[in-house]
Amino acid sequence: MFYWIPAIAWMAFIYYLSGRTGAELGSIFPFIEDFNPGHILAYFILAWLVLWPLRINNFSRPYLAAFLLCLFYGISDEIHQHFIPTRTPDVYDLLRDLSGASIALMINYFLVARKNGEHESE
Repeated sequence: MFYWIPAIAWMAFIYYLSGRTGAELGSIFPFIEDFNPGHILAYFILAWLVLWPLRINNFSRPYLAAFLLCLFYGISDEIHQHFIPTRTPDVYDLLRDLSGASIALMINYFLVARKNGEHESE
């Protein structure tokens, strides 16, 4: 269970940011004008943090499970934004979320494959 704490904490951080109005986000991050890349980064990190405990616990098909967890969390995040003033659900935000998750999972997959390939050649 310990391995899930970073992923759960990151989900709480995403939830917190998702509950802020546009003006509040602007005051929290005054140096950021476009939050769209933030979706990619947030879900890149989330996918990595979700994949970690799945792989440690030898979960069957951890990459698919991590992707689906990010998908469902992204959907719930967009639903949550429906109830926040000045925020609206946006399918393009969800696509950015899934892009970030996919990039993280592909990078991790290739790093693991490369590492395993190096051990086989020894």
